[in-house]
Amino acid sequence: MKPASSPLLPRTARLRTSDLIGVGLLGLRGRPLRAILSGLGIAIGIAAMVAVLGIGAAGQAQLLDKIASLGTNLLTVEPGQNLVGQNPPLPDEAVDMVKRIGPIRSATATGTVKGATVRRTDKIDPRESQGIEVAAAHLDLLETLDGKLAGGTWLNQATARYPAVVLGSTAARLLGTGPGQQVFIAGQWFTVVGILKPLELAPEINNSALLGWEVAAARLGFDGHPTRVYTRSVDASVDAVRAVLARTANPRDPSAVQVSRPSDALTAQLAAKNTFSSLLLGLGAVSLLVGGVGVANTMIISVLERRQEIGLRRALGARRRQILLQFLTEAVALSVLGGLAGAAIGLAVVTVYATYQGWPTVIPATAIAGGVTASIAIGAIAGLYPAMRAGRLPPTEALTAG
Repeated sequence: MKPASSPLLPRTARLRTSDLIGVGLLGLRGRPLRAILSGLGIAIGIAAMVAVLGIGAAGQAQLLDKIASLGTNLLTVEPGQNLVGQNPPLPDEAVDMVKRIGPIRSATATGTVKGATVRRTDKIDPRESQGIEVAAAHLDLLETLDGKLAGGTWLNQATARYPAVVLGSTAARLLGTGPGQQVFIAGQWFTVVGILKPLELAPEINNSALLGWEVAAARLGFDGHPTRVYTRSVDASVDAVRAVLARTANPRDPSAVQVSRPSDALTAQLAAKNTFSSLLLGLGAVSLLVGGVGVANTMIISVLERRQEIGLRRALGARRRQILLQFLTEAVALSVLGGLAGAAIGLAVVTVYATYQGWPTVIPATAIAGGVTASIAIGAIAGLYPAMRAGRLPPTEALTAG
């Protein structure tokens, strides 16, 4: 006798990758508004991360360009307080001694004229000085500071001996004057011969009225002591020069000398921008996490609404793993679409903002790749539980669900 034939069982359906993606996207196409609202949280998080990193990178590039153009080899020497609490001035020959340091390319100085004020006219109260400093200047000051003139001319051998003055950018704005006009300095009239453009690395010059060393001593009682010595040195030797500047500028009392590098302030700005960017990046990550919770909630609702579909597919031979992959694919697709939209929005924000600020536009490729990867991970994590729940749903229970 022939053995009884076994009952026909449905073959397990095979789901190709293309079919899996199509089935996974079916839920998104069927409920587009829900998909858009759910992916919005992911998009906002990715957009925030891309925008923060892109704007931060553009700002850093702009600041690094500025530091490179201004140079980091400018050192400033000023009198300070010594160990016994005194404030001795720099020696008259401080500039000449500093120039003997081998790597020094140039050295110059300014000296504050004590008690002198500058006013627009002699009718203004002497106490209304507006904080403008009157200072004597060496003729090579502009060259050492790499300064530029906004108008007029710089001091020369002739004008340095006569009542002529060059105003810093802020001082000229406060006084409301320009080349060819006169200002009242310490009871005497001086002719404005030039206006300087703003100096990034020497902001004190912006608020100064600069006179020749000779005329300041002859007419205003200037004592000849330099108040600030500016040096430019070979880039590779800046630290070595900085280490010996105090002893060279004032050998008798090097503890009473302060040496600084003005470009350090710009470097500090760069570090502050990095810290602020990290804070905003954290906020973007929180938004991305909230978006992931939204995706998980959407997928749970989708499983509950599509129980009959799940039961029918299981009855036709679909495995639990295929049901799980279907809903996991849908969750990942939802997050990826949100991530791509967020990356596009973030790039648009970076481009517009950088163009408005006049910064170089930096495309944060790492941020885009990281954002898309993060959206995939968020989608997979958020969709794992709903997908497992869908895969474990018994066919009979799913088919009878109303």
